[in-house]
Amino acid sequence: MIVMKFGGSSVADAERIRHVAEIVKTQVSRKPVLVLSAMGDTTDHLLEAADEALMNGTVSIDRIKELHLKTMKDLQLSAEVQKNIVPLLDELSQLLAGISLIRELTPRTKDYLVSFGERLSVRIAAAYFNGLGLKAQGFDAWDAGFVSDSNFGSAELVKESWDLIPQKLIPLTDAGALPVVTGFIARDAEGNITTLGRGGSDLSATTIAAACKAEEAQVWKDVDGILTADPRIVKNAKPVGTVTYEEASELAYYGAQVLHPRAMQPCIKTGTPVLVKNSYNPEAPGTRIISAFEKRTIPVRAITSRKNVTLIDIVSTRMLGQYGFLEEVFAAFARYHLSVDMVATSEVSISLTLDTAQDLDALKKDLSKIAKVDIRTGKAIVTIIGDVRRSSEILARAFRTCELIGVPVQMVSQGASKVNISFIVDDTEAAETVRALHMDFFESLKLPDGQQAPFRSKS
Repeated sequence: MIVMKFGGSSVADAERIRHVAEIVKTQVSRKPVLVLSAMGDTTDHLLEAADEALMNGTVSIDRIKELHLKTMKDLQLSAEVQKNIVPLLDELSQLLAGISLIRELTPRTKDYLVSFGERLSVRIAAAYFNGLGLKAQGFDAWDAGFVSDSNFGSAELVKESWDLIPQKLIPLTDAGALPVVTGFIARDAEGNITTLGRGGSDLSATTIAAACKAEEAQVWKDVDGILTADPRIVKNAKPVGTVTYEEASELAYYGAQVLHPRAMQPCIKTGTPVLVKNSYNPEAPGTRIISAFEKRTIPVRAITSRKNVTLIDIVSTRMLGQYGFLEEVFAAFARYHLSVDMVATSEVSISLTLDTAQDLDALKKDLSKIAKVDIRTGKAIVTIIGDVRRSSEILARAFRTCELIGVPVQMVSQGASKVNISFIVDDTEAAETVRALHMDFFESLKLPDGQQAPFRSKS
């Protein structure tokens, strides 16, 4: 078995659904299970409709209804299929009417509301695939074994899902059927619809793959896989053929928007490979995410950056030879519910970063009781993902590059992950730094003596 997940842009309209069908046809012999997101911007439109009902008492699903009815017409689906879709649209209208009446949108109701996107998408796509002879069957996630807790908006799947999912799906694929399952949603023990939060549809796919011991999970996006850098910053960014789960997680955390770290957890647990592919360019090889490399050949896999970071320097002579100082510092951050990203320490100081726009005056006042505090905004984290066993080489080249382009490094952190080296620069210098590092590690010109030299980017 394989699992193939297609995101919203991949099933945005009739043309894209036809394209997905062509991709699926090439993989039928591998017994696929499909996981689909809502069509295009449907989730956004559902939330906008809820806001209208909540704030203005207006009930309108015109944009949602028009998209799905037009898609069915363009796909030439039968009137019988439309009869299965209309009740869902009516149910959605009734829900919005209820919201407009009581002027309340609870987390439970919000999850119920946004579930309509995936439920409509799966029914339309499965009907079309079935018409092509693919023996497709559409499933709401709970009918495919997805049971969650009741943490609406960011639910976690409960342990029994790992047994229920293969019980539901493996007999179908063994019989030659094509299950088409809603991503992103589940049901709790009381039967309430829940959503799985950020990366939820990807998480649905990787959970199926891991629970069913599939050959691989394919996540079909609108990019050629994980790239060596953000293509909006580096025009010559190249797809990365293979990365480890750990490297992919670090890339996602520090700015890459391909696969959420949470979505990789099921496959990390079982060692199931994840293949990131481009549904707009299926011939591209994509990026394979695996447990580990047998042998590494290059020092750096990719370079990423994250802007709008706050840098905090905390200095106190009390730290010298004292215990409890770090505990006091991090307790202050915990009191204000602030999550720390990077940390670097010396005998008398701590430097750390926050990814927040929150007012930090109260935090500074608390910390000033035990140390001198300097808070600087407008910073960026530049992260190099690679073989940290070669960290001396990577750091030497990175610092040399920064020196040549005149960018001062304000803080450095090499964490326990052993796959990333991160440093702080000004927001205004982040793009130039990424371009210069990319040129050195991936595009550098060869000098006569065999050395590599970075050059200031002109783009």
